[in-house]
Amino acid sequence: MAQKPDTDILETWDAGGADLAALQRALRGVGGFAGVGAGDLEPMRAKGLIHAHVRIQGEGAVLRVPRLSSFGLSPSDNLAYQATCFSRAAASGHVPTLIGVIPPQEDIPWGALIISEIVGGTPPVPDSLPAIARALAAIHALPVPKAVSRAPIPSHDNPVAATLKVIEAQAQFLGDAGLPPAALAQIEDEVARARAFAADMVGADMPVTLVGTDTHPGNFMARSDGSAVFVDLEKMLYGAPAIDLAHATVYTSTMWDADVATALSGEDVARFYSAYFDAMPPDLADRIRPWCGPLRRFTWLRTTTWCAKWRVESRDGAAWSAAQHDPAYIKSVRARVADYFNPSTIEAIRAGFDTGDSA
Repeated sequence: MAQKPDTDILETWDAGGADLAALQRALRGVGGFAGVGAGDLEPMRAKGLIHAHVRIQGEGAVLRVPRLSSFGLSPSDNLAYQATCFSRAAASGHVPTLIGVIPPQEDIPWGALIISEIVGGTPPVPDSLPAIARALAAIHALPVPKAVSRAPIPSHDNPVAATLKVIEAQAQFLGDAGLPPAALAQIEDEVARARAFAADMVGADMPVTLVGTDTHPGNFMARSDGSAVFVDLEKMLYGAPAIDLAHATVYTSTMWDADVATALSGEDVARFYSAYFDAMPPDLADRIRPWCGPLRRFTWLRTTTWCAKWRVESRDGAAWSAAQHDPAYIKSVRARVADYFNPSTIEAIRAGFDTGDSA
């Protein structure tokens, strides 16, 4: 989840734009939290752009406070969607438990979820990769409801086409993102390549499972028993499990969170995939395996074009801009995005995809 900020001076971004006093009042109306006092709420260090965490001291629980919706949902629909994500993934044993819901209201514009606090720490990378792989396997192996019963969680029945749609929408920001010409040319070449790949894959067999979507290593916690817990369930959908696997191990993912930032070796990546497939039902594993290589490139492009969107929109006072977020965290994001747009970085990543080495 996150750690307590180093300062006792609280800003609106500390609690995701919500008011701490309002959160405390709302909590007192939830069963089991009537005794929570104003001093029991402890904002935690910023770890993400789209939500904040506030520890409820002495209760073994955390408030997860959205800042916005990744899918453009209204506050109430977004909260219902996220609550469903926690509920659907619960049987995996590798996500926090949903305890309660605080609906959107005055001074809590996006509402909040009450979830169990995970006792653990930052997963050491690369040593924790097999545990992360097993956590993802537990989520991916969950039974998939019939299509009519999957809402409100989105269902990508053609995950390649759906991901290409996301890439193309984000790619519209490339021209305004201030990229070096050599970087822009390489990314545009990859977008064209992605279109051709998607066209070739029409009708191909691809398993659809519950997926985490934002599965970079910083979105996991390590428990004392060595197991991993996926804690960022704000973008779950029914889609391609191979994209989750890629997002856990490509360079733009493993370098994203400063607490775990590590450039993986090919051996690290191979160990991750081996642990995953060892934990999966054999029939499902056999259907996922052929997609792992091709979708690493696709997943990297999804992240890279998102960075262009973020760079443009964060200038305009969006909910993830420095004006509405922890400035120190935003500064670190800018540094990572600059690295991802470095032509040499892109060239090295593409070469890794071409040779099958790490990336």
